[in-house]
Amino acid sequence: MILFIFSVIIFSFTAEFYALIDSLSIWVREIFGEFYLWLGLACVLFLLIIAFSKYGRIRLGNSPPQFDRLSWIAMLYSAGMGAGILLRAVQEPVFMYQNPPLKTAYPNDIIALEFTFYQWGFTAWAFYGIFALFIGYSLFVRKNNMLLGTSLPQLKKIKGIPQSIDLLTILTTVFGLVAAIGLGTTQIEGGISHLSDREPGTLWIVIGLVFLICLLAFISAYSGVEKGIKRISNWNIYITIALLIFIFLQADIIEVLKSFSTATWFYLKDFFQLSLAIGDFNPGKQFLTDWTYYYWAFWLAWAPFTGIFIARISQGRTVREMILGVLILPSLGSFLWFSVFGGSSFDIIEDMANYNGEFSNVFTSIFKFFESFPLSNITNVITVLLLISFLVTSVDSAIYVLSMFSDKGNENPKKKYRLIWAVLILIFSEAIILLGNVKPESDVLDAMQKFLIIGSLPFAILTALMMLPFVIEIRKKH
Repeated sequence: MILFIFSVIIFSFTAEFYALIDSLSIWVREIFGEFYLWLGLACVLFLLIIAFSKYGRIRLGNSPPQFDRLSWIAMLYSAGMGAGILLRAVQEPVFMYQNPPLKTAYPNDIIALEFTFYQWGFTAWAFYGIFALFIGYSLFVRKNNMLLGTSLPQLKKIKGIPQSIDLLTILTTVFGLVAAIGLGTTQIEGGISHLSDREPGTLWIVIGLVFLICLLAFISAYSGVEKGIKRISNWNIYITIALLIFIFLQADIIEVLKSFSTATWFYLKDFFQLSLAIGDFNPGKQFLTDWTYYYWAFWLAWAPFTGIFIARISQGRTVREMILGVLILPSLGSFLWFSVFGGSSFDIIEDMANYNGEFSNVFTSIFKFFESFPLSNITNVITVLLLISFLVTSVDSAIYVLSMFSDKGNENPKKKYRLIWAVLILIFSEAIILLGNVKPESDVLDAMQKFLIIGSLPFAILTALMMLPFVIEIRKKH
């Protein structure tokens, strides 16, 4: 009902709603921006301490892992990042390359990759991993249900708190999901427009794509984790690796590997300074507001459903395996991805007689990038299909998790709930698409940046409050 009311308000008062979230997002960034930085660092350290302590040996359930490691990684990566790595593969490294955020002695290409790694690395996955830990322990060790509000015994004792937490989880999940749908479908429309040689930005195509994504996601979620979500996730990873290898083999392989290793080493060495924006690693308040605060809000908004989904598919693994698998493997995969696409785009720009911002558009940059390589028509079509597939996997995972909430934490929720959530997400997504087009100077990315920063703040505070009670409990029981 709350989401339906939101949708009606957005449809009826689009301009006024945009103005409201604009002012609220400015207030949140001014007051709480630094808190996001501290929280991100705290989540990474918290997970590493748990993983390498004796508590890392705790097994999530008594049965063997339900999924093999490749399928497990494929599902958590598809749900957690998905279309984002295609959206930003070229545009973000190029932006950092041309507008170095840090004033260090490092070359611009290394700075660009290092800062991109920072925004897609350990911290993002730590936000996901911390909720996977809370929920996985509650479900498979404490034998509780999947609901976040009941995942800590201390919270259950306070009247109204569990229900409020579950409602907050549902709302932030939907906000983060709708943001991904809006961004992803806008990029797909940009790719289709580029392939058909016309100007991007046709609203009715984006609206149609949203309907298609939600329909396919419902079919996948209706089929279940084993039949639907797992198969599509594996497809995503296979095709993504194929695209990566295709570009890698045509790039300067030695230079790409050198950039990857150098930028990764600097990222690890500078992690604390980057995380707290200290000294030479402070890119300035405006940059942090436009990039890091936005990203941290985005990851936090995705943390509830992604963490719950990761917990759901991690049965049988140890806490250490789950934490390190979530933190390290997806991060290294992203680092290699950005090294290949970012490094290749740097070389293309250097070879140009006059660069005119060909890679500056977040929605079309990767399609223009492929034009510098053979078989561009084929790779662009594959990218459009992969974008659709990634989005479907993110949406079907969310539909499945939200249905668990509606079905009182049931691991295999009734199919009627999957249908209801597919319809609700469709309605709300269409509303947000209209919100992003209310002004000529605004777009989906801008609208959701503002919306997510507001929606994720209460959840960020909840994240900080849940760590200590969890430590107290596991110390008493283990």
